[in-house]
Amino acid sequence: MLIDAHCHLDFPDFDADREAVLARAKRAGVNHMVVPATTRRRWPDVLALGKRSEVSVCLGMHPCFMQAHEPGDETVLERILSETGIVAVGECGIDARYTETWEAQWRVFDIQLRLAKRYRLPVVIHCVRAQDVVAKRLKQLDLPAGGLIHAFSGSVEQARRFIDLGFVLGLGGAVTYERAQRLRRAVTALPESTFVLETDSPDMPLSGFQGQRNEPAQLARVCDVVAELRSDTAANIATDSTATAQRLFGLSA
Repeated sequence: MLIDAHCHLDFPDFDADREAVLARAKRAGVNHMVVPATTRRRWPDVLALGKRSEVSVCLGMHPCFMQAHEPGDETVLERILSETGIVAVGECGIDARYTETWEAQWRVFDIQLRLAKRYRLPVVIHCVRAQDVVAKRLKQLDLPAGGLIHAFSGSVEQARRFIDLGFVLGLGGAVTYERAQRLRRAVTALPESTFVLETDSPDMPLSGFQGQRNEPAQLARVCDVVAELRSDTAANIATDSTATAQRLFGLSA
């Protein structure tokens, strides 16, 4: 069994064939998926997906869509957190490529971190070119339920810093590229039970699939590559990453 710890099945990219995508995932051994929301406008669609037994959901405000966030979103988010069984806060975080929204990103990120702490939920973090400053903030807040550093692409040292803070690392399509040597070195050095597997569907296509829509069925290929990098079997990686995702998100075995 595999768990795709991060995929955007609510995106319009899947509107034409979502059921077929889910069927292919199941045939590939991906029996559960965690879907994080990116904006308040998408929360209803994500919550609707969460009614399916094979889907768990997170709600948050993504740093790449700052223009979509409005005053009052955090109030609605807190109300939903107090009423529904979502498994994490997110996707939220910091993306240093968007310098013009840097301060706004931090304001919205901090709101979500504090909500995660208040409701003792893990947080799903998008962190691009900001690993060190994000790790510093997480250390200051000392979140009780930790969380996921989605699409981790940092160094061994940065990986250890997040792990020491109680976070697990998301490994996806990036590990399949031979040029990603720094990430691959980190993957080989990670302790067991400190990472989960993810696709970030429809984004983060694997090597050899550039330009194509990604989907959860591709998680089996990610698992194979991680196993090869760690000189382990795909079965062991699947078992360990699944158990880690279940622990992080409070999913039933």
